[in-house]
Amino acid sequence: MAKEAGRKHAVLVGAGILCSRIFGLVRQRVFSHYFGLSDAADIFSSALRVPNFLQNLFGEGVLSASFIPVYAGLLGQGKREEAGRLAGAIATILALVISIIVAIGVVATPWLLWLIAPGYTGEKRELTILIVRILFPGTGVLVWSAWCLGILNSHHKFFLSYVAPVVWNLSMIVTLLVFRDLPSDKLIVYLAWGTVLGCLLQFLVQLPSVLKLVPDMRFRLDMSSLHVRQVVGSFMSVAVGRGVVQISAFVDQAISTLLGRGAMAAMTTAASINMLPISLFGMAVSAAELPTLSRMAGQEFDEATAASLSARLDSGLERIAFFVVPSAVAFFALGNVIVAALYQSGEFTSKDSYYVWAILAGSGVGLLASTFGRLYSSTYYAIRDTRTPLRFALVRLAVTAALGLASAFLLPGLLGIPAQWGAVGLTASAGVAGWIEFYLLRRKMNRKLGPTGVPVPIMFKLWSAACLAAIAACAVEYLVPNHGPILTAVYVLGIYGAAYFAVTYLMRIKECVELLGKLLRRAGIG
Repeated sequence: MAKEAGRKHAVLVGAGILCSRIFGLVRQRVFSHYFGLSDAADIFSSALRVPNFLQNLFGEGVLSASFIPVYAGLLGQGKREEAGRLAGAIATILALVISIIVAIGVVATPWLLWLIAPGYTGEKRELTILIVRILFPGTGVLVWSAWCLGILNSHHKFFLSYVAPVVWNLSMIVTLLVFRDLPSDKLIVYLAWGTVLGCLLQFLVQLPSVLKLVPDMRFRLDMSSLHVRQVVGSFMSVAVGRGVVQISAFVDQAISTLLGRGAMAAMTTAASINMLPISLFGMAVSAAELPTLSRMAGQEFDEATAASLSARLDSGLERIAFFVVPSAVAFFALGNVIVAALYQSGEFTSKDSYYVWAILAGSGVGLLASTFGRLYSSTYYAIRDTRTPLRFALVRLAVTAALGLASAFLLPGLLGIPAQWGAVGLTASAGVAGWIEFYLLRRKMNRKLGPTGVPVPIMFKLWSAACLAAIAACAVEYLVPNHGPILTAVYVLGIYGAAYFAVTYLMRIKECVELLGKLLRRAGIG
């Protein structure tokens, strides 16, 4: 029953994320249509990353990891009134802290830009400063949206919190379409204001449900509560760890601004595709499991609890692997088809598609490690260990910085290729660092719970099935005449998906057999 509930919750999270990501891809397609890989695209991509640091530092991942274990634990003990006081206190603290940081960020934007976009000068730099200042307040509102997510998830109301970003994407899409005739330097200013409006709407669509679930909540600055101090203490540790990851991303961004026109925009475009499997499978499973893992870990930690946590972790890892392995192989073998179908339009050319494919293939190096690592980190947070992920995140930062600099600046020269191709090395080196972090997380967890992870025979079968499916899809792409990016993607990726499911079914992979069995039963077959 517990595993079945976990799967149901993961499906709800995945469904919400899927809706959000689909609209995100539509938004990125419209953006690419009007901006391509131009200077305007670089400016907005870089500007959006600056306030996003605030969102990622204080938002969804950090707040969930620190708030949900304590809040869900109180709910599990039947202390709903105490849980309401905790929710109100955390909301008040967030409002105070975020207001101060946003104000400082708006004032300090010119100095921040020297750190994260050293390659931007003149008008490009000035316009980036303006966009960052517009976006900062909206991103602060998104942190409150993450607070809503923590409450909704703890009450097992998963769908709304993950589908809410749809309105954020819609706001940006509508802005682009309404003001599409403006020059690009004016259009991105309007787009920034549309983004801020989307942030506010994303928070407001969740708020009524939150107030209904916690009717007795009071917004008070209460630092005397033991539970508030627990959340704040965990929050600081997780935030530092998350901050390390964000610094790693900013290192890549700063380097990309030195690689020439279009490199930053291309990395952002590739990331929009790379994040799809990470969100749908890594985040969905991790987010769905965290409340349950927290309640399990809240019991007396003995051998039985350790065994239960280990089994739950392994089950989640197998679900992640079944979907992420073929995603990684698709990035390597079929990335050109994927990128062209999604973004090749208007100012985004066929040449741009191949460039983004190369960057996407680099992202595939660490795709499985990133998704596995999220679930391991959630398990650490569930057992109230926030320091271990922090230590290993520091290792990841150091490796990412060293390998990223070498890959971006040394390899293109050694290989005799243009500097902009250093962006491929950036994403690949981040993947290598991700594998090192995953290895460290797993090794330490194995000492606590015993052996964990997906068995080697299952991993071998999954990789073999994905490679065989990729060969079939590449053969179809080569043999069948080109009918345009979208139609080509339909039959090439359709063949790939069908072949992968067929081979894994013949191999009797549990996830495939169970999934197809459910689909057939719902269709009234079998």
